[in-house]
Amino acid sequence: MTFPDRRTANILLTILLFTVVLAVVYSARRILVIFFLAILFAYLLEPVVKFQQRHSLFFRNLRGPALVEAYLAFLILIVLFAHAVAPGLLRHTGKLFNEVPAFLEGVSNGEIAEEIGDKYEWSEARELRLKEFLIRHREETQNLVRSGERYTSSAAQAIGWLVVIPVLAIFFLHDGDHIASTLIQIASMGGKYPAVHEVADEIHLIIKRYVRAKVILCGLSLIFYSAAMLVLRFPHAIVLGFLGGALEFIPVAGWIVSMAMIVGVGALGHSHWIWMAVLLGMWRAVQDYYTSPRVMGRELEIHPLMAIFAVMVGGEIGGIIGIYLLVPVIAAIRVIWRRYVPPGSQPQSAPVLVHTAIHE
Repeated sequence: MTFPDRRTANILLTILLFTVVLAVVYSARRILVIFFLAILFAYLLEPVVKFQQRHSLFFRNLRGPALVEAYLAFLILIVLFAHAVAPGLLRHTGKLFNEVPAFLEGVSNGEIAEEIGDKYEWSEARELRLKEFLIRHREETQNLVRSGERYTSSAAQAIGWLVVIPVLAIFFLHDGDHIASTLIQIASMGGKYPAVHEVADEIHLIIKRYVRAKVILCGLSLIFYSAAMLVLRFPHAIVLGFLGGALEFIPVAGWIVSMAMIVGVGALGHSHWIWMAVLLGMWRAVQDYYTSPRVMGRELEIHPLMAIFAVMVGGEIGGIIGIYLLVPVIAAIRVIWRRYVPPGSQPQSAPVLVHTAIHE
């Protein structure tokens, strides 16, 4: 018997190959996320493309022209939206960036307490307490600003991907069936094509439900942002609500950019931005620990606690990328586990013992 024997060598080679694949995936994780987002965007547009394919006046039942029509409609909506809101929004945004340094300086040295006191008719003692509080926590405020700048830069980079993602989604929308069939054939080279095809169908359903869950969460944020800003008489309430809802697709950095944008516009427009900041903080807690786990849990058929766990672990391992990927990955692992480890293979001794103990 030689060392290593054939079985040991196969195990070692399998472990080595698995390690190399994980290293490649980790090194190319940003590119893989871009492709994953392109797949999600393709799933988002798929109903529109199918509708165009069935009801087109000139190119009925043709995939290519339906795809072109869907993208043209998407571009027309963007142009109309930009034409309607861009001038006023850019004017307020430019004013915001010009006045942010002075605003942050007033927060750190406590001078903003006087402005708040004059606006809400506070007593001098109350203004002094707020000013002392801000001065004592100057370092925490500066650290929060630096963290916000870091997440804003990450969000700006993620928003820059929006130019690439729709282009990549064209290939998935046009050749998605062919790409999926090729991957299924590669994965079923051992002769288990029906089983691999069934798993692929379930993962396809999971991705559709994941996209639907994200759309629901974005819609809820859009409604909350718009309603809260309309009640507090913020300028451009509907536009800011729409942008905040769209940025909900980007974990962590998305809502930070939304909060900074909304609060900044409110502060410059002399609206009730403090109350808005409180409402945004409360909504974030509700969204992260109540709404999102339940929506994701219902759509992906996982427990809400598992959804929270996946988000926390994903953020610890891979930051924004991990938060975005780990929830659907856990749902896909659940599908594969349920497929290859049927419930009948689980040991039944423990429930029998519990049942006997209860009746004794």
